[in-house]
Amino acid sequence: MPRNLVVSKDYYSILGISRDAPAADIKSAYRKLSKELHPDKHKGDKEKEAKFKEVNEAYEVLGNPEKRKRYDQFGSADGPQFGGGGGGGFENFDFSQFTGGGFGDIFENFFGGARGGRRGQPDLRGSDVQLSLSVPFTDAVSGVEREISFETQIVCDVCSGSGAEKGSNLKTCETCSGTGQVMRTTNTFFGMMQQASVCPTCKGSGKVPEKACKSCGGDGRKKGRKTVTIKIPAGISSGQSIRIRGEGQAGKQGGPAGDLFVVIDVIEDSRFDREGDDIRSTAHIDLTVAVLGDHISIETVHGPVKLTIPAGTQSHQIFRIKGKGMPVLNTHRHGDHYVTVIVDIPEKLSKEQKRLFEELRESY
Repeated sequence: MPRNLVVSKDYYSILGISRDAPAADIKSAYRKLSKELHPDKHKGDKEKEAKFKEVNEAYEVLGNPEKRKRYDQFGSADGPQFGGGGGGGFENFDFSQFTGGGFGDIFENFFGGARGGRRGQPDLRGSDVQLSLSVPFTDAVSGVEREISFETQIVCDVCSGSGAEKGSNLKTCETCSGTGQVMRTTNTFFGMMQQASVCPTCKGSGKVPEKACKSCGGDGRKKGRKTVTIKIPAGISSGQSIRIRGEGQAGKQGGPAGDLFVVIDVIEDSRFDREGDDIRSTAHIDLTVAVLGDHISIETVHGPVKLTIPAGTQSHQIFRIKGKGMPVLNTHRHGDHYVTVIVDIPEKLSKEQKRLFEELRESY
């Protein structure tokens, strides 16, 4: 087996671009696909939702020069997957692509969870929830707190999540005798083997209500609306997600809640073009300013600033305003603002203006 085999997604294929595509093409492909696949356009379409997540995941890596470099080199934005060094064998191979739960599950199936695997543990944790949230460009600059509401499984308010009717207690599950597991014997190529699985009656908790709660049917949770306040950090980009631990679905019978993942979609601002942490914009100046020089006002994400236009400035010349770009996520640094100056040539001249230009031409 090859030593450095790493199984990873082809982010270039997901965005439909070549591996040598420039940053502008990556951004363009992402914008097109994210608009086509946005969940607001395909409510309830799980396939489109999954593709939307993949597109955001791909852009989060390929849209960042450093992450893209690591991905191109190692097949992952995090660098080498399993370390380098000695010994061949299976050290760099990801078995979870084939077994679904990792190489350890093979041993759990044959030896009844002897290695302390997941199959013998209570399956009471609530599922994770993923939502998408659109935020104005200005909020991505300054950071903001937002409240979001969504439907999910919440803790039953009648039994407080226990699953037992009021006045009733939890008792030891008779199916598994409180172990949370049931054993069965199977005939394998190794011979007769015992296999452990989660108890179907108590779902691995080892306890069942003496009398099930009528409100939730003994599950400990029911459908309801949840409101969560999330902090959107300054400098966040479209496709990045915020994780709020314990704010997903409630767990069964008092089990731990899942997590909430909020995928951010930053609404574009027509005044600015964002490239990572840098901002680009254009400014039109008249011919006299280009020839003689002057100061002009430039709108940045941090407000207006004065830009010096030196005499003899050419059309499409680019000026850099340091530190006036986007905040760099989770730091105190900022990107830069780049202004492309476009010199406007007058289309109509008065007689006097025309005479002056004629004199100027003769002087040249």
